[in-house]
Amino acid sequence: MIRTIHAGSLNVAYVEHGEPGGWPVVLLHGFPYDIHAYDDVSTILAAAGARVIVPYLRGYGPTRFLSSATPRSGQQAALGADVLALLDALSIPSAILAGYDWGGRGACIVSALRPERVTGLVSCGSYNIHDIAGALKPDTPDNEHRLWYQYYFNSERGRAALTKDSKSFCRLLWKLWSPTWVFDDVTFEKTSSAFDNPDFVEVVIHSYRHRYGLVDGDPALEDIEILLARQPDIEVPAITIDGADDGIRPAGSASHAKRFKGPHEHLVISGVGHNVPQEAPEAFAEAVIAIKEGLRKA
Repeated sequence: MIRTIHAGSLNVAYVEHGEPGGWPVVLLHGFPYDIHAYDDVSTILAAAGARVIVPYLRGYGPTRFLSSATPRSGQQAALGADVLALLDALSIPSAILAGYDWGGRGACIVSALRPERVTGLVSCGSYNIHDIAGALKPDTPDNEHRLWYQYYFNSERGRAALTKDSKSFCRLLWKLWSPTWVFDDVTFEKTSSAFDNPDFVEVVIHSYRHRYGLVDGDPALEDIEILLARQPDIEVPAITIDGADDGIRPAGSASHAKRFKGPHEHLVISGVGHNVPQEAPEAFAEAVIAIKEGLRKA
């Protein structure tokens, strides 16, 4: 059952699994996915004693902005602020944060800036905090072509394409980013309804333009962006995960290890692409449980 709660600038829609007194874990989805990425993970964690919170991010599903005056920002500071506001609204002093893509970014931000609120981190793609100052530095041609959708969103043609047919666009990204994942129509359609949110396109377009310094952010979030510009290290216990067949990060993110100053383990899962929790729910859940129990011995 979907619940809602006022948290910061949003009325956040979320699902909850497990007992209210269980150890808290917040699972955060990415673009272009939704809470169904964690259906199997949530079942495993609830059986292990967790209280599992899975929110729809801003711009997805039934989550709504409380005011029409709030900028429909998708910038990284907004994602971190939303996670912290949700913890406050649910009266959760600290929790394990786990996520990938946009959700991993929000989890990394709170872990870096408010470590007292995070008992541990699971992050697919490792250190997900953008270096906006260095965003215009080109990568290798092989890596650059994988970011075509980001450059497309920086044009009005890209905005129009996402507006015209977000579901076909996002389905293509699923295929490109997880080339070994065979998903069916039912699986995709369960998630694609989340793109019908009236703010989906605006939030997505702002996210990809802000990370390249092409548009201004929400003034209310500028203090957070200033802190993130320093590329803060993460000191909470962390397990980072790469899918070996990730269509965006084919080389993986092991080089990010220097950003993790606390106990840290890095995993690479073969036969898995970008959407790790939905493609490999057992491995993802095991990582969360390992954080709860203390990192596994190398």
